[in-house]
Amino acid sequence: MREGRVIRAISGFFDVFDDGNVVRCRARGVFKVKGTTVLVGDFVRYEPTGTQEGVIREVLERRTELIRPPIANVDHVVIACSFVTPDLNLYMLDKILLLASVARVEPTIAFTKADLASPENVRAICDLYRRAGYTAMAVAAKQALGVAEIRARLQGRVTVLAGPSGAGKSTLASALAPGMAFKTGEVSGKIGRGRQTTRHVELVRLDDDTWMADAPGFSQLQVPVASRDVKHHFPEFRAWADACAYRDCLHLDEEACAVRRAAEEGRVAPSRYASYRQLYQEAREQELNAY
Repeated sequence: MREGRVIRAISGFFDVFDDGNVVRCRARGVFKVKGTTVLVGDFVRYEPTGTQEGVIREVLERRTELIRPPIANVDHVVIACSFVTPDLNLYMLDKILLLASVARVEPTIAFTKADLASPENVRAICDLYRRAGYTAMAVAAKQALGVAEIRARLQGRVTVLAGPSGAGKSTLASALAPGMAFKTGEVSGKIGRGRQTTRHVELVRLDDDTWMADAPGFSQLQVPVASRDVKHHFPEFRAWADACAYRDCLHLDEEACAVRRAAEEGRVAPSRYASYRQLYQEAREQELNAY
């Protein structure tokens, strides 16, 4: 039995990287019976069955797992969000940041198409997220703005590029890994959203210990946490939460809520607080609809 990392999954076949070689494998039938899904990024044990072929016998324990994009053992996510075309959607960004936090994956925010936005807007948006505790960078991939800084953050990690369709993920991926085959997409003029260009998740090896995946665009994401726990995934709330009158304060409409007061006074970004309330409500509706 040998071990390797799944780098590609297409139509029931899994390409496993093992010591510089790629072995095309099938998963044993018992996985379907047990409900086990093999994901890109999984470390697996497989049995060779011929030249560059094998059968996956075991999926090893995952350190992390993302649901969408479906990928395992990721250390880092670069979230591409476009300033224009499609317009910047801060709620969707905040939802993806929540997803990364729940999965215990470190995020870097890449605000793409920065060359098409005003310098004042670029600076204001980046500063908003930096004050909230995130790494946020302005990027214009075709002009190489911010590309070197993003590339430095990939070293020694398994990174997934994520974000809404049309936000420039594939263009950024191609800039980060010149010569690699990444598709680039267009934005529909009719609906202002991107046409999804990446059809499957695939890990690309950049060097010995650095991998990157350009994943399909996010679509309808559920809030992946209980409503009462959404507040724990907004890092800027921590500075104010201890001052709330109630220990279990949800930072909604409770009396003497320090977090809500900080948002009203601008010490917590109002857009972030609005996203929190919306994400809480969405999670609560999911809970109610589950019964």
